[in-house]
Amino acid sequence: MATAVLPAFLATMGVGAAWLGLIEGVSDGLSSFAKMASGFYTDKLQRRKPIAVIGYLFTALGIASFGLASAAWHVLVARAFAWFGRGVRTPVRKALLAGAVTRETYGRAFGFERMMDTVGAIVGPASAFVLLQALQFHYQTLFAVTLIPSLIAAALIAFAVKEKGRMPVAYISFGERLRLLPAVYRKFVAAVGLFGLGAFSHTLLILLATQKLTPTVGATNAASIAVGLYVLHNIFYASFAFIGGWLADNIPKYRLLAIGYAMSAAMSLCIVLLPASVAILTLVFILGGTNVALEETSEDSLCAELVGEEHHGMAFGVLATVNGVGDLLSSVIVGMLWTAFGTTTAFGYSAALSIAGALMLLRLRPVA
Repeated sequence: MATAVLPAFLATMGVGAAWLGLIEGVSDGLSSFAKMASGFYTDKLQRRKPIAVIGYLFTALGIASFGLASAAWHVLVARAFAWFGRGVRTPVRKALLAGAVTRETYGRAFGFERMMDTVGAIVGPASAFVLLQALQFHYQTLFAVTLIPSLIAAALIAFAVKEKGRMPVAYISFGERLRLLPAVYRKFVAAVGLFGLGAFSHTLLILLATQKLTPTVGATNAASIAVGLYVLHNIFYASFAFIGGWLADNIPKYRLLAIGYAMSAAMSLCIVLLPASVAILTLVFILGGTNVALEETSEDSLCAELVGEEHHGMAFGVLATVNGVGDLLSSVIVGMLWTAFGTTTAFGYSAALSIAGALMLLRLRPVA
């Protein structure tokens, strides 16, 4: 709910792409380092679940506090706090999931998790659209409402999820833990990092649609269409997450991931080369949702496959940190390039790095 309306909320403060890119980038960057620390720390614990509960609570309170913001920097602080909590919980959740299934079903497990997570991302923007109309665009009340599903989710993690028993890893230094990760995993992470330098946050697509459509349909209608397109984005995300997971269990995961990166390049090239009509923007959002589904499912399942279960927390933490650094740089860079030189330069930059990441992945050797 909050993500879908954030660009429009910022627009009421008179800020645009540069601030949105900064907020997304800083939040994702902080989240990534929280994931690294959480992954390293929780591998040494017998029970990981309490850390996940804390992370969910931090996210709930941070998002709700958007309603107290009266300036863009207030939103930046609140979003960073919320995404810190998100970072803390993410590698724990992934390690719990990987420990609950077999290696042969990693793809389907992570695809199903992504699908279910995205169902919330479909219902959320749709609910935001309905509530904003009913609340006469009173954003503060909408942000307060986000506490309800957020706190229910934290309670379900705390009281309903059963954690599989495990033996914690013996204490070794952070550097030694990094060196224990296999060479093929490090090559995989390098390709992820290269792609990530151009993989901007897709909330920028909401801003793109709003700006491009406003001259022809008006600001209010453009904002409504943009939120509707984001719902469509998440429908394709959810639909293809499990399909991507099934494919990842049946074909080499690194090849499927390269396809996802190539689709990201195609999305950016559509923005650069085609006119910004509703039909073209619909194609852009569909490509965006589909490539994210393939990327996230394939990255997570390949990460779990390349590293032993006892080091899953660390491996997911490193992967998340690399992704987060890429998110920090890419969202800020794309936002700045957009503001300074326009969409052709900004999204052309993204397309070039997406293609480079795909080519680097294709050089990986198949994993037995």
